Amino acid sequence: MAFVFFISICTGLQAQGTNKNDADGKRHGLWKGTYEASKRPRYEGTFDHGKETGTFKFFEDNAASILAATRTFAADGSCITTSFEKGVKSSEGKEVNKLREGEWKFYHPDGKAVMSIENYAKGKLTGTRKVFYTDGITAEEAQYTNGLKNGTYKKFSPKGTLFEQTTYKDDKLNGPAQFNSAQGQLTSKGNYTNDVKTGKWLYYTNGKLTKEETDADRKVQLGARKARPN
Repeated sequence: MAFVFFISICTGLQAQGTNKNDADGKRHGLWKGTYEASKRPRYEGTFDHGKETGTFKFFEDNAASILAATRTFAADGSCITTSFEKGVKSSEGKEVNKLREGEWKFYHPDGKAVMSIENYAKGKLTGTRKVFYTDGITAEEAQYTNGLKNGTYKKFSPKGTLFEQTTYKDDKLNGPAQFNSAQGQLTSKGNYTNDVKTGKWLYYTNGKLTKEETDADRKVQLGARKARPN
């Protein structure tokens, strides 16, 4: 469930001793907010003269007020954010100025097995991103720069066999590529340029070379497809 991290104060009756300001008009002490329409709890947390401190809790807009997220603030204003889906942990990591920073973990629906580990710099994927099967075996591994795939991408079977190894530049396939069968045997290899196969591609069956394909061959195939009636 998506939710808003920015705190907005809703009107309505508040419990005695909450939602107070200091002499300078800054929020101080325990604050609680409600959803405008339902008046159900939306969040609660403590301010220290206008600065968020400790752990803030955010709730879903339902009768059970299921926990949707927590944000635990450090002295420097950064926070550790943990998100939940129907009360089960779905992700956790650090935020700086409300942008993801450093390592983030995302979880499978059980809330225990890690589904992916990602790294961020100022809210954008940077460095290695790994995706895992529920048993912890790596399913994918990719490199990112400024939110875009750059470098080697690998995809694995549930048994750990390498299915695919390709190369990206600015989120497009560029460079060497290799594809394998579920048994790990080579099925094809070649190069990409801007998501398009270029140069000589080699195709294999049961580990034996069975076909070679060039740019000229692909042009002929493309022309034949265009010539076919709809």
